[in-house]
Amino acid sequence: MDLQDVRKNAREQMKGYCRVCPICDGRACAGEVPGMGGLGTAASFKDNVMALAEYKFNMRLVHGVTEPDTSVQILGRTMKIPVLAAPIGGVSFNMGGQISEEAYVTGVLEGCQVHGTLGCTGDGVPPFISETGFSAITRLGGEGIPFIKPWEDKELFEKMDKAGASGASIIGMDIDAAGLITLKKMGRPVSPKPIAKLAEIIKRCPAGFLVKGIMTPDDAKRARDAGAAGIVISNHGGRVLDHTPGTARVLTDVAAAVKGDMAVLADGGVRTGTDVLKMLALGADAVMIGRPVSVAAVGGRKDGVVAYLDQVKEELIQAMVLTGTARADAVGKDILFRK
Repeated sequence: MDLQDVRKNAREQMKGYCRVCPICDGRACAGEVPGMGGLGTAASFKDNVMALAEYKFNMRLVHGVTEPDTSVQILGRTMKIPVLAAPIGGVSFNMGGQISEEAYVTGVLEGCQVHGTLGCTGDGVPPFISETGFSAITRLGGEGIPFIKPWEDKELFEKMDKAGASGASIIGMDIDAAGLITLKKMGRPVSPKPIAKLAEIIKRCPAGFLVKGIMTPDDAKRARDAGAAGIVISNHGGRVLDHTPGTARVLTDVAAAVKGDMAVLADGGVRTGTDVLKMLALGADAVMIGRPVSVAAVGGRKDGVVAYLDQVKEELIQAMVLTGTARADAVGKDILFRK
């Protein structure tokens, strides 16, 4: 499937919710939440993209790397590419509602499955957002990561049990959703979790637990100490707190605090295979991609996601060859240019 056609179709399907800009950097959609924009001035969204763009590569060609290995071992699995689809839900109020939640979720998960990696499913209000994700993961034999928002106990544990029943080997919490204004407007309380509560949640979880929304070394250590299998360094795509730094600015310090103890993933502003390689060089074991995968799924369902990930993989391989990087699980920071 041609990506230009996918993007053209998505632009029509998402009219009023996402402009499908040539460069997805948060400038045109500032303040558009609900929608696909960033909160307030969109400073956090914009800095995700700018922070990554500030890193440049050292191009090296006197080496023998011609067919780099893009696979990584993470969270007890082998991923053929170090890229997962980030958890995004709410097609009706974030993406225009021209396709169903089921069609969207299925497209994301099946597209990722073709590439030997995992898609994540979202949570929210109304309940069919999470239910659709659980059902789709069940149909695919557990191939997906269901994310649950930091609800109060009753709803949280009910959804966690359903997530476990889907067969998923990993369950996530986007703890950064504690600031989502869309949920506040709906009267549905979400909140931060102190370490004792997080430990209780993780102990009750029937699968490995992934905490998304970590932006500081101390929070990374708390998630580790609470028993999490991994973290996602993320500012929720700039949708919960204005004026946070781009994730690439904090990645190295956060990753160093827990490297070797747990899986370290990162998202925020990742658009291309070169962005993926930069994140790996800065300390991530793998990355998550949000908005571009959503655009691909709305514009082309499974085929759109496959086409987008095809492009990302090709760009990643090219960047690995041109920096002399043989393996995605052993990316040195020395591939990045320093003045």
